[in-house]
Amino acid sequence: VQLQASGGGLVLTGDSLRLSCAASTRTFTSYALAWFRQAPGKERAFVAAITARGRNTGYADSVNGRFAISRDNAKNTVYLQMSSLKPEDTAIYYCAASYRPGINWYLAKGSDYGEWGQGTQVTVSS
Repeated sequence: VQLQASGGGLVLTGDSLRLSCAASTRTFTSYALAWFRQAPGKERAFVAAITARGRNTGYADSVNGRFAISRDNAKNTVYLQMSSLKPEDTAIYYCAASYRPGINWYLAKGSDYGEWGQGTQVTVSS
C-alpha cells in the first residue's frame, strides 16, 4: 500500500489543523493505521492509532483530548484532526499502515507498521 500524507502547514498556537493520508489499496479496511511524528533532534514518536474497522483508537498522552484520529473507508483516507495546537506539536507527521484485519486493539509502536507515508510538516508558532 502507498500512503500520501497532506494537510500540514504553519499555524499559530491554539489553532486547528487537519492532516489527511490517502492510501492506494483495495483492502483499506484490513489495515490498522496510525500517525507518528518526529520533531527536530528527537526520535519518532507515536501520536494516534485506529484499528482496521475503526472501532478502537488510542492516543499519546501529550495529544489526548486535543487530537482525534478517524478514517473514511469509502475514501481510503485516514485523518488527524489537531486542535489547541502548541509549539511542541511542531514536527514532521507521518502516517503508517499495517495489514491487521483481525485485531481489535490499536498498535502504538513504529515497529508494528510496515508502510509509511512521506511525511507532512506541521509548524506551530507562538
